[in-house]
Amino acid sequence: MIIIMQPGATEEQVKNVIEHIEKHQLSAHTSIGVEQTVIGVVGENHDVSPSAFESLPNVQAVQRITEPYKLASRRFHPEDSCFLLDGFTIGSVEIPIIAGPCSVESRQQILELALAVKEAGANALRGGIYKPRQSPYSFQGIGEKGLEYLAEAKALTGLPIVVEVMAVSQLAAMVEFVDVLQIGTRNMQNFDLLRAVGETRIPVLLKRGMSATIEDLLMAAEYILAGGNYRVVLCERGIRTFEIATRNTTDINAVPVLKSLTHLPVILDPSHSTGHSKYVTAVAKAAVAAGADGIIVEVHQDPPHAISDGRQSLTPEAFAEMVIKVKAVAEAVDRHLVPSKILLPKEMNGVIHG
Repeated sequence: MIIIMQPGATEEQVKNVIEHIEKHQLSAHTSIGVEQTVIGVVGENHDVSPSAFESLPNVQAVQRITEPYKLASRRFHPEDSCFLLDGFTIGSVEIPIIAGPCSVESRQQILELALAVKEAGANALRGGIYKPRQSPYSFQGIGEKGLEYLAEAKALTGLPIVVEVMAVSQLAAMVEFVDVLQIGTRNMQNFDLLRAVGETRIPVLLKRGMSATIEDLLMAAEYILAGGNYRVVLCERGIRTFEIATRNTTDINAVPVLKSLTHLPVILDPSHSTGHSKYVTAVAKAAVAAGADGIIVEVHQDPPHAISDGRQSLTPEAFAEMVIKVKAVAEAVDRHLVPSKILLPKEMNGVIHG
């Protein structure tokens, strides 16, 4: 249920309501809006009636949330959630672009790419160091060494880094370096992992499972939110259907549907949702037109020789062209791309060979 406080309710009155909630072995999650405060009540005690809270001072209303997800619901948090990440916001009028390779292959590769995507307009750098592959004989990533390379790329460019975490055991190393923890499609319902990232306060990019419904995705987000980590970004990355012309089917409907159901930011991955580099730009433009709060794209300097996912990766030059076209669509729908920070002097390029 949610408890809606009267406008102007004092901090002490809100605290009093929270104490009553906790007396019933329930947990309280507070959402402070522009005009009023909403307190989400979650837990397994289904015997508690709304009347237990309706008579408390300055409580305006108590409502049950019928959706199985509570904290992710727009009823709990009517306004769009947005949060700051290294100088830009996710979930506001700004549209950030996350770009980088499917896999970190070497120090030189990731430093070169970081500089290239930064110059083209990227706001954050993605790179996989552990790869969940269908075959156990396929490349599995370079491991923790990749974190050092990504940290160096961040120091060089100023770009925050987005890295997929696959297991709870990887978190200890990740939290030292990573700005955004990515939960991939195969781990969307790895509930132990969701609980663990919920206990961190590091932003989480949660990708939709390839066979997951929208409600499944929101319930997965609920695990993270229930742990107290409210900085969650949802990512539509294509779902598995009967169609085989593309790697997956881009559910463009998911963007406006999610925006209506949840306050969480929603971004789209046109690389995995299509599996073909020639379709990435078109789908990226469609995502922004549909209301997406950001784009995450795979970029590689030599896609035909990429260790993984080269077919869907843009070259740096194609990525730069995509940014220009996405910018035009963003402006047409009264939004804008996040301005890119000033690139470091060209002389710094020498460090990639050091």
